[in-house]
Amino acid sequence: MAIRPYWKGYLKLSLVICPVQMMPATSENEKVRFHTLNRATQNRVISHYVDAVTGKDVKDEDEVKAYQRGENEYVMLEDEELENVALESTKTIDIEVFTPRNGVDWIWLDTPYYLSPDDPVGQEAFSVIRDAMAAEDMVGISRLVIARRERAVMLEPRGKGIVLWTLRYGDEVRGADSYFERVDDQPADSKMMPLVQQLIKKQTQHWNPKMVSDPVQDRLLDLIESKKKQMKKPVGAKSKGKGKVEPAPSNVINIMDALRKSVDAENRPGRH
Repeated sequence: MAIRPYWKGYLKLSLVICPVQMMPATSENEKVRFHTLNRATQNRVISHYVDAVTGKDVKDEDEVKAYQRGENEYVMLEDEELENVALESTKTIDIEVFTPRNGVDWIWLDTPYYLSPDDPVGQEAFSVIRDAMAAEDMVGISRLVIARRERAVMLEPRGKGIVLWTLRYGDEVRGADSYFERVDDQPADSKMMPLVQQLIKKQTQHWNPKMVSDPVQDRLLDLIESKKKQMKKPVGAKSKGKGKVEPAPSNVINIMDALRKSVDAENRPGRH
């Protein structure tokens, strides 16, 4: 099944415009998802809105968005009014400024999307914008309305396409200084450094997506498969346990001893 574009519009740089489409760069479709059932009937449970005071159900046509301005005081906003607030950035990514890629710290990056031409006619304009940014090692900063909220976005050339990152708002990013103020400024022990460096070299591998696999997800799938098999078993049949849970590691008292033991373990024949 073809994946539908998340957004379609135009990429604009001065007088250069090309139609583009945006696709999510990540997916959560493979995650195990659960439904809530009524244990007694095994029917699905549905949720609905109720009035917080009267406890009565609220019909869809009676639901309205509101902004709280005081205790028990709200400003109600109709859908039409919210639509009228939408800016030009609902349909156009107009690159306003360029900045060096290494100047945008990782903490500002939020959600990635793939941006690509949506029409063969616009491929040349798209390629020129992409290649010019890549040649200068620059990224473009623009704005885009996503889910009725305007977001600052960063356009980063990547291979044949452009990766569009939504950027976090300024009030969402916390400075690191206050969190690291208790960290000692003194350099690491010179005797320990070679031991840690040995461990780093021994445990260095090329990046592989398997490094970020989800063992909990795998165990959930195993549990679900086991449950499915149990449902087919005759009454009275017993299933075997999964095995013992490994105990949590004890606290390390002497860092130097622990490092030496770690290096010795890595150097044992047959370890790698």
